[in-house]
Amino acid sequence: MVVASRAHLGRGTVDLGARAVLVGRMNIATTRGTTSRAMSLPNILTYGRIAAIPVVVGCIYAQSILDQPLWLRWLAVALFIAAGVTDYLDGYYARIWNQQSAFGRMLDPIADKLLVASCLLMLAADGIIHGWSLWAAIVILCREILVSGLREYLAALRVSVPVTKLAKWKTTVQLVAIGFLLAGPAGDEVVPVVSMIGLALLWASAILTMYTGYDYFRAGIHHLIKEDEG
Repeated sequence: MVVASRAHLGRGTVDLGARAVLVGRMNIATTRGTTSRAMSLPNILTYGRIAAIPVVVGCIYAQSILDQPLWLRWLAVALFIAAGVTDYLDGYYARIWNQQSAFGRMLDPIADKLLVASCLLMLAADGIIHGWSLWAAIVILCREILVSGLREYLAALRVSVPVTKLAKWKTTVQLVAIGFLLAGPAGDEVVPVVSMIGLALLWASAILTMYTGYDYFRAGIHHLIKEDEG
């Protein structure tokens, strides 16, 4: 009886040890998988877009506030365009290489909003966006905050609101407008209406922003009412 009990106890100890080893290996595999996805090319491109933000803002700050040469604005434009290209490439490579991840889906829109908000604030600070045009920038920023809040709320309900074609056009017009405005006085030396074109496109993107923001708001209210009734 004693021998049998000891044998049973020994097997139990071995089983527990084997389970611990198995769990440890699974945790290591999970950690490696998460790290691998976090360092995939699409996510690296998104990191690059975020890293470009302080450089773009710094170029505009140095040129406008510190009265440095105008070529800094062209550098800011080039970096902004490169950041915009990565916004397309990260999604493209994620799809064709099957490297889509929850982390990437979370980080990508954050990077976009950080880039747009930082540029708009800097352009307002240096006076390129001024007067009534400030309201266009305010509308864009408020919409981004509204949509972010709605997305967070709807995500808690496990409701996905797909991006519409109009929203994609809004983003395109918005980025082109900011590109023109970043060029600002440097662009005006080449073509005198560059800043005016940028401001006109900013208003166009603000109008599209209000319309697409209303779509998100309507979807959020619809699910909120259903949640309260349920």
